Amino acid sequence: MYDAGAKAEGEDDVKNDRDIETLSTRLVYENRWMRVREDVIRRRDGADGIYGVVEKPDFVVIVPVEQGGRVHLVQQFRYPVGARYWEFPQGSWELSPEADPLEVARAELREETGLDAAEIVHAGHLFQGYGYATQGYHIYLAKDLRRNEAARELEEQDLVTRAFDLAEAEDMICQGVIKDATTVAAVGLLRLKALL
Repeated sequence: MYDAGAKAEGEDDVKNDRDIETLSTRLVYENRWMRVREDVIRRRDGADGIYGVVEKPDFVVIVPVEQGGRVHLVQQFRYPVGARYWEFPQGSWELSPEADPLEVARAELREETGLDAAEIVHAGHLFQGYGYATQGYHIYLAKDLRRNEAARELEEQDLVTRAFDLAEAEDMICQGVIKDATTVAAVGLLRLKALL
């Protein structure tokens, strides 16, 4: 069992609130969805350097599971990588970053799939890529699903949704058909917690 008090290899007894001190920061780029800043930093040994940091609000990923165990995935064109991929529904309210993640999860589920869930369970919070970004995400399991009408945003007009047997979805992960790290992490966390 994990021992939170155990020291990692190479960890010393230095009591320091921050291993890296921020000397200055400047905004490099900003739009509705993100900010990019560059920080001049000083490491513990006194060496200076820079860090590029992407600031984005947290998002939610929802794993919608039918009574028989089928999961709902969505597929859309992902512009940065130039291809369509299957993934679990996910999203954020970038104009309301303080919104309750559960409320965001319910809304994103309906928006992307047309489904409502009588029960939504919070499974955990992970970071998207904490080596370069502040963004994290909340993982929700949605159960007792009811069909409603999707309300997609302009950016989601190409989105399609379909239910898959869980074994098929896991095979899609193993075969590299599903490449979304958030989707893979959600399956892993829910499996480890015996929720899926």
